[in-house]
Amino acid sequence: MTQPRTLLTLLGIAGSAGLLLGALAFQYIGGLPPCKLCYWQRYGHVAAVILGLLALLVPQRILLWLAALGAGSSAAVGIYHTGVERGWWEGPSTCTSGPVAGKSVDALLNDIMAAPMVRCDDIAWELAGLSMASWNVLASTVVTLCFVAAANRLRG
Repeated sequence: MTQPRTLLTLLGIAGSAGLLLGALAFQYIGGLPPCKLCYWQRYGHVAAVILGLLALLVPQRILLWLAALGAGSSAAVGIYHTGVERGWWEGPSTCTSGPVAGKSVDALLNDIMAAPMVRCDDIAWELAGLSMASWNVLASTVVTLCFVAAANRLRG
């Protein structure tokens, strides 16, 4: 019989891997290229998958806590990204539209040429009034809790 810790770790790994695969499907199948903040949300899940797999091989609480931190960091970036999309705060200047007053034509042209193709403050897809970043917050929080629960079931 599988130990609860192992099952929770596998759920965390599957959750992070599923979120990564979903992001890639939206990108390559759905034709929705990611912005800078979308990429940042992926990094935490990559770390969570790797650390979760290591924790299966070498049962150490620190690995599970670090996996939880990886998934949690994705949720944190998702909160930030949601705020940028909703206009609650400004996002990175390299990924959102900014003020143009007082800029020369040459400076504006340079900004346009250096700008990424996808803006972080545009909502490319929504379901039930929530953007992909918002859904990532919810799902990443569940994944984080799986890793936390697994870590709490492992002594030492």
